[in-house]
Amino acid sequence: MPGLRVVRWGAERVRVGSWRGDQGLAYVAPVAETPPASEGMVRHCCALLAGQGYREVVTGALGWREQRGFLQTGFEVREELHLLSRGLRDLPRVAAAPLRRGHRRDRQRILAVDTLAFPPFWRLDDAGMTEALSATRSARLRVADEQQVVGYAISGRSGTRGYLQRLAVDPAAQGRGLGRALVIDGLRWMRRHGADQVVVNTQVGNQRALELYLGLGFRLEPSGLAVLARRLEDRELTP
Repeated sequence: MPGLRVVRWGAERVRVGSWRGDQGLAYVAPVAETPPASEGMVRHCCALLAGQGYREVVTGALGWREQRGFLQTGFEVREELHLLSRGLRDLPRVAAAPLRRGHRRDRQRILAVDTLAFPPFWRLDDAGMTEALSATRSARLRVADEQQVVGYAISGRSGTRGYLQRLAVDPAAQGRGLGRALVIDGLRWMRRHGADQVVVNTQVGNQRALELYLGLGFRLEPSGLAVLARRLEDRELTP
């Protein structure tokens, strides 16, 4: 199934497609500002994906309210993530850094940086990048350019809620404040466009990212997020 598409079930909406280009592994994630996926919706999606030949399905990062319909249909936790939030009233000063708007011509280099910065399960492919840019009502792509792109951030906004969708810096360029500059740049963009709160998630084992966010005034939420997964069986899921 090329790219991602939206599946509808009453008022519910989820995006489905292949995970990072793996044609045996499917991806499903609720569309922002729609009801959490019910058990019926999840079973419907699994039937569609099993019928298209997928062997396994993983979810996007889900809060505990969003997990219910998936857990009721046999999904289990695959990865746990920290969830952090921050108000946008008082922000750090803009850090000096070679930041600019990201363009389509930067896409391949951005994906190369992403590959260097993340372990295999978390790396974005082209479809994943498109998903990150389209997951919210408005989005901003910024890059750190030191003769070539060495870092990037995707910031999003829906209503008064801001989202730091993605942040990556080439390991060879880390330690120079580029990640901090990209985050602050994104926070200020969110505030200018009407957001008053921002959330971000990071893998439980990513201590460097956690320290960055805590140092910028984010606070850990008591309930984190989880990526869920389950095997698909044609005989069970296809009507």
